Amino acid sequence: MDMRTLMLAGALASSLLCGTALTQAAGAADIKNGGSMVVTYKDDVATLDPAIGYDWQNWSMIKALFDGLMDYEPGTTTLRPNLAESYEMSADGMTYTFKLRQGVKFHNGRALAADDIKYSIERTVNPATQSPGAGFFGSIKGFEEATAGDGSLSGITVVDPQTVRIELSRPDATFLHVMAINFSFAVPKEEVEKSGADFGKQPVGTGAFKLAEWVLGQRVVFERNPDYFEQGLPHLDQITFEIGQEPTVALLRLERGEVDVLGDGIPPARFLEVRGNAKNKGLIAEGGQLHTGYVTMNVTMKPFDDVRVRRAVNMAINKDRIVRIINGRAVPATQPLPPTMPGHAKEYKGYAFDQNKAKALLAEAGFPDGFDTEILANNTDPNPRIVQAIQQDLAAVGIRAAVKTLAQANVIAAGGEQQGAPMIWSGGMAWIADFPDPSNFYGPILGCAGAVPGGWNWSWYCNKDLDAKAAAADAMVDPAKEEERTAAWRDIYLKIMEDAPWAPVFNEQRFTMHSARMGGPDAIFVDPVHIPVNYEQVYATDVQ
Repeated sequence: MDMRTLMLAGALASSLLCGTALTQAAGAADIKNGGSMVVTYKDDVATLDPAIGYDWQNWSMIKALFDGLMDYEPGTTTLRPNLAESYEMSADGMTYTFKLRQGVKFHNGRALAADDIKYSIERTVNPATQSPGAGFFGSIKGFEEATAGDGSLSGITVVDPQTVRIELSRPDATFLHVMAINFSFAVPKEEVEKSGADFGKQPVGTGAFKLAEWVLGQRVVFERNPDYFEQGLPHLDQITFEIGQEPTVALLRLERGEVDVLGDGIPPARFLEVRGNAKNKGLIAEGGQLHTGYVTMNVTMKPFDDVRVRRAVNMAINKDRIVRIINGRAVPATQPLPPTMPGHAKEYKGYAFDQNKAKALLAEAGFPDGFDTEILANNTDPNPRIVQAIQQDLAAVGIRAAVKTLAQANVIAAGGEQQGAPMIWSGGMAWIADFPDPSNFYGPILGCAGAVPGGWNWSWYCNKDLDAKAAAADAMVDPAKEEERTAAWRDIYLKIMEDAPWAPVFNEQRFTMHSARMGGPDAIFVDPVHIPVNYEQVYATDVQ
């Protein structure tokens, strides 16, 4: 997801299995509903309010409790209707009409209606909610007025109790993805008003599970929603999230059969040993993530205002060595878009590791003896080790970069100041896409809109020509133009690589370890959008 409470968290879009394939893979007849699962986390959950929650821990938990108009085929990045039974888009791509499913109920027993959809989106947009996701709804008609006032969006009309119409102010090819992210999920107004600021601790949605218990600092318990609209789901009766579990202790408990999923992942220090152990075969799911870790170069600060210097940095970094430092938990990156993202240019090899060429470029730019600079990084492991390797690589070509490791919030603050940081290693805060569309890697982190105080575009790169091309790509809403749109995005990112405001370093892989008693295809345990686990699809193999 993006950099918010940023995360090195997981997602997969390779093993693109469709829903039916998932059922077949498991052998639908073999799945018996019932049983429970224990998931461990070190830290407490911040909130389960879909308008507020925005980190890798609560993202999939919220998806288990709530639903949106749209969702994805399990384990894939393929969109499908969810609370909507069907939808229609007007020929100009400016109006969407959603027909709601019949028989959907909130956990409090009340039937879902079109009013709830309108209320839920307006609540996210309302400045009083202080949602980090309000900006995703910027293409809906009346957005500027709504964010300046009480959140009322003139573009959303309740046609009848089962129909909602949403009008846009501009064509937006990402709109259906936005209808699938947590910020658009349906919440019941009466429960929000009853709980007030505590709604995030007392969530009520339409999801496959409902909250049964939350003991702060100890556990969060979900139980099956017997009224869930999707036949046969969820498979499990109960999920217990145990809080305060150190990852190394959690691993021991999983090996003893007391824990089913390591929420924080396999502890890095034990990763190679655990993965290499034959008895863990089949218990570790691996998938690509919609993630890129990169070094930013501030194009408004000397000498990074010279493209030759930026290209030299790209050639100076030994990515293979950095991947080894993190025990092979990533693949070297060639471009901003990860391999699992539509628009990734498979044939593009990026800047090859070439110290001599890097030195020659620096000399050409007027730095035959290199120069002094500074690189900032997050202070949590493995980031200090990674940035030291980058520092060594840069030193080998004459760039003497002093390393400053700081708390995440301080790195983010420095990146958001125009003269705050010449270089930043993004790791620990690197970009994970909010939804599987190439535009999500542009606007916030490479577009002119993100190159503002407090923004996420830490290279302060602003190419007005590419901004116009990005807007044109996102206006291609006709499904028949999808290939053309993907190609347009690919070309934008290749042009960015020519300008080299970033040195992409690696694309992280996601690994989820689970017990032998938990069943389901790997794609479910490293789901690209239900990061990391698609809880409603997991089943217990020991149910009689």
